[in-house]
Amino acid sequence: MRQKKLHPWPVRLTHWLNAACMVCMFMSGWAIYNASPLFSFRFPVSLTVGGWLGGALAWHFAFMWLLLINGAIYVLCGLASRHFKRELLPIGIAALKHDLTDALRFRLVHEKGVYNAVQRLMYWIVLAAGVLIVISGVAIWKPVQLQELVALLGGYDVARYVHFAAMAMIAAFVVIHLVLVILVPKTLVPMITGGVRTPNNEKNGS
Repeated sequence: MRQKKLHPWPVRLTHWLNAACMVCMFMSGWAIYNASPLFSFRFPVSLTVGGWLGGALAWHFAFMWLLLINGAIYVLCGLASRHFKRELLPIGIAALKHDLTDALRFRLVHEKGVYNAVQRLMYWIVLAAGVLIVISGVAIWKPVQLQELVALLGGYDVARYVHFAAMAMIAAFVVIHLVLVILVPKTLVPMITGGVRTPNNEKNGS
């Protein structure tokens, strides 16, 4: 038996750091939201951190920088290794329709190290949501200094809604991601070890 490499260590490291950072960003962000809700609901206090607005902001900003740095490393590594082009492209309409239909019927076959069309689309959507949440978050943080950006987003209040919508998209991605891991647990091991065990004769294509 030999180990077939699927995920290089930079991808695994940034993946798990992202996971930890996003938990803290969600929980502190929900505490900030509760201080001035946009909708007629509040998040349970048990799902928040910080204790009060100032504490939640401190948590949010601390992990924001770590998440930004970690995200930048992930993107740079993805571009340098051609990971995005090799693993996340192309996304054909026919393939997407076929894989989406199979996914809804719980018949989608998952191969280790191979992204189907649905997964590819989801990763691009969450990357776009990540860019949007950073832009809207910075606009909310510095509305006076970045008033042009705030105006481009439609104003401070609209920027808050944009920020919330981007957060909801990322949260939905995380939930779907976790459900898929539960349904196909064998995909978790390569993200920890970096690869899977395969028979030695596979290296010769037999």
